[in-house]
Amino acid sequence: MLTEGNKAPAFELPGDDGKIHTLSQNLGKWVVLYFYPQDLTPGCTTEACEFNAALDDLLRKNAVVLGISKDTLVSHTRFRGKHDLRFSLLSDVDLAVHKVYGAYGEKNNYGKVSLGTIRSTFLIDKKGNIAKIWSKVRVKDHVKSVLDTLEKLSEKEAGFMSKSVRVGGK
Repeated sequence: MLTEGNKAPAFELPGDDGKIHTLSQNLGKWVVLYFYPQDLTPGCTTEACEFNAALDDLLRKNAVVLGISKDTLVSHTRFRGKHDLRFSLLSDVDLAVHKVYGAYGEKNNYGKVSLGTIRSTFLIDKKGNIAKIWSKVRVKDHVKSVLDTLEKLSEKEAGFMSKSVRVGGK
């Protein structure tokens, strides 16, 4: 099980933009990696549109947003186009990345137990470590929580950086 402070597992997944995406290509940036169950469903659409609405604020904090689901690239392209999403959606059809991140497993929905995607978000720091995990996400106010956490961690990082300036003479 992943915990905050762990190195985030590496991945290589195709995106709806025609590129292969890896975690390592985003070193030096914050990464908001969110797992969602299915394109074009009400909760997933709300979550994606809220990340999209917050994207400018996230970009100002040097953050990248990547959405991952088991849907195909064709489905992702349709979803992205219909809602004018400005971030990449990655396809994990075999669920390998979902499983490594603990975003796939047993779920209880209205008393019915099944296997499926566990809506989860991982905030990964600039060095590739997991800074924050949200599991079993409720869509309402989730993006605000991600933004607030990123703000606090960015301020903490900036404070640390300003305190680490060399003190002393020539």
